Amino acid sequence: MIVAIGILVYLLWLTNPSKTKTSAGRRPVYTITEIGVAVALASILGMIRLYRMPQGGSVSLEMLPIFYVALRSGGGVGILTGLALGLVQLLLGAYIVHPVQLLLDYPLAFAFLGVAGFFRRHQVLGIILGGLGRFIMHVLSGVVFFGTYAPEGTNVWLYSMTYNASYMIPELIICIIVMLVLGLGRSTSTSVGRG
Repeated sequence: MIVAIGILVYLLWLTNPSKTKTSAGRRPVYTITEIGVAVALASILGMIRLYRMPQGGSVSLEMLPIFYVALRSGGGVGILTGLALGLVQLLLGAYIVHPVQLLLDYPLAFAFLGVAGFFRRHQVLGIILGGLGRFIMHVLSGVVFFGTYAPEGTNVWLYSMTYNASYMIPELIICIIVMLVLGLGRSTSTSVGRG
């Protein structure tokens, strides 16, 4: 856990050359706190599952805090938040079969959620693209490392896409609905700055 926090602080420092304010105009301590709270909340929400797939993946609201931070603070902070969540997921008991699978299913997949922050003026599109990035990482991992679970005669790409879509699509739809209910996720023209 300490290593994950250290990496997060270092990455935040690297993306903040002025060392006084982030791209969103906030002080680094505020941003680090926001990231920490979002990662903690996402981790807790990830433990509350509507259902869980046999080889991993589940429907929960763990993506919601990452999207919130990304849309609020921009893509760079969103990617760092997702990356931190992926590292925490590793520490909380990840299913690992290979180092590359570890990277695809955890840090990279969750970091892609932060891409939503680059579409702050078209937030639903940003959420969809962030979710699509995570989906692609899981599909690649499924094809390369979990293809043996595909039923005989089934295309491994189709199997991986179907398997991952079965939990990613419902979770993404739930996140969009919750964001809209919270008043976020709407297209904005002037109230939100560039991500």
